[in-house]
Amino acid sequence: MTGAPLVVVLGEAADPPPGIEAAEDSVRLRYAGDAEQLAASGPEAEAVYVWDGGRERLVAAWPNLERLRWVQTASAGVDGLLFRDLVASDVVVTNARGVFDEPIAEWVIGMLLAFSTDTLTTLSLQRESRWEHRETRRLAGSRLVVVGPGPIGRAAARRARALGMQVSAVGRTAREDADLGQVSAIERLHEVLASADHVLNALPLAPGTAGLFDAAAFAAIPASATFVNVGRGATVDEPALIEALRTGGIAAAALDVFAQEPLPPESPLWSLPNVVVSPHMCGDHVGWEREVVAIFVDNAGRWARGEPLRNLVDTRLGFGVG
Repeated sequence: MTGAPLVVVLGEAADPPPGIEAAEDSVRLRYAGDAEQLAASGPEAEAVYVWDGGRERLVAAWPNLERLRWVQTASAGVDGLLFRDLVASDVVVTNARGVFDEPIAEWVIGMLLAFSTDTLTTLSLQRESRWEHRETRRLAGSRLVVVGPGPIGRAAARRARALGMQVSAVGRTAREDADLGQVSAIERLHEVLASADHVLNALPLAPGTAGLFDAAAFAAIPASATFVNVGRGATVDEPALIEALRTGGIAAAALDVFAQEPLPPESPLWSLPNVVVSPHMCGDHVGWEREVVAIFVDNAGRWARGEPLRNLVDTRLGFGVG
């Protein structure tokens, strides 16, 4: 399409994102399998679609991206994409927010049900052919504290309320919310954690969130409570979490994200009996790739027509704002 805006797709032309051909009604697509190919397209590229690869390629090619005005990423989180020059620039960044919220929320509820019904113990006893009757707990009436009241936390809160759970949240500012109930300011984190039966960490990695769940935070959580992390691994002090799990500081944890990924084989988290290790896949439902690409295709049309883009990211805050 002569004269149409050029979007460089970070990925291989031999293995294109599913459904991306629809974008060619609005923009020209060119593939860059590495930083050199991206830099070669720099003088023409008005936009970059980050499908495979990310920050390293953009950093290396940045001096050549003279006309770059928009970056779309195939992920919901942007902490792995942002770098100083991009944040300081006028380049618009958009993400894939909305594709993963509901599937992640379903996974969260699945983990809470597994813990309340003591399913981990049941499976362990089954492998030993042991019949051991036990009493379990109800989710109804228990209290879920959501730390990170964004779209994922909100989706999980709605499902928790449908099961009869009490929900409250911790965010940047205090407010009342229809889905999340009372949202307390981050300064009250430990006070609110002390009331939890279950804690959901749905925080992005952004200024002020790194290591927020430290030894003091885990000490504030009741020993009978469970911890679920679907935010970012670096928001948790992993040694402090391991210590809390080993010593009974908290009852159990379901973890989909980690400080280092893949989780190293030597990590104690693999072998702790009260931990579920999930390989950063809780939102990756069947068909997610096409849904992610559909957001790019829609935004490509908007970009070509000069219309507002979906899923804008505040690059200074490090998460979506619209």
